Amino acid sequence: MKLLAIDTFSSILSLALLNDNTMHYAQSETGMKHSELVMQLTDSLCKEAGIKPFDLEGVLCMEGPGSFTGLRIGYSTAKGLALSLSIPFAAIPTFDCISHSYKESAFLLTLTDARKNAWFYAFFRDGKRHSCDSDGDMRQIVNDLNGFKKDINEKIILAGPGAPSFFEAVLSGQKENFIFTGEKGGYAKELIKTAQELNIFENDNSQFLISGPSYLRKSDAELNS
Repeated sequence: MKLLAIDTFSSILSLALLNDNTMHYAQSETGMKHSELVMQLTDSLCKEAGIKPFDLEGVLCMEGPGSFTGLRIGYSTAKGLALSLSIPFAAIPTFDCISHSYKESAFLLTLTDARKNAWFYAFFRDGKRHSCDSDGDMRQIVNDLNGFKKDINEKIILAGPGAPSFFEAVLSGQKENFIFTGEKGGYAKELIKTAQELNIFENDNSQFLISGPSYLRKSDAELNS
């Protein structure tokens, strides 16, 4: 199957194109100017894979949580391609994609920056989701962690674009409770792999065409209106 995945939920724009069994990947640190590069990278990946855009058989994007602007760009681009090419479209929860690379991790905390000294986050244990997506500050996250820990000495792996700022904000005496590798990148490949595990394109995906990003709070524009 020929699938295109568009990851725009953070400052890193990443795209992956699966051409049967071959994965092609591109990413760029764009700030939040994804709209200026997303179609350019799509065309480049198609050329690299030796296919035309109309050869695509499905398109994916991040459902959220994440950047308000980034998620909207991902949704609008993916929906536009799906409608114009008459192919299926689906959105996958952001933290499910981030956790995909940590299937063997006992205790995982996935994070993305929510600004205002807060993070969007979710917990995974032994490769399975252990909580719903939440929006909270350091105190709330630490309280949740203490409730989910099996024992006081258990280490927590931090993952996602919010991991660096969270680790930096943790008090020095508590840093030893966390494992942070400092890895940074996009998650378009994980989007495709997660969709494959869920057999997402073997079902009716028409509901995604009338769906929108998953936001855990209102945008600043909405709050100030």
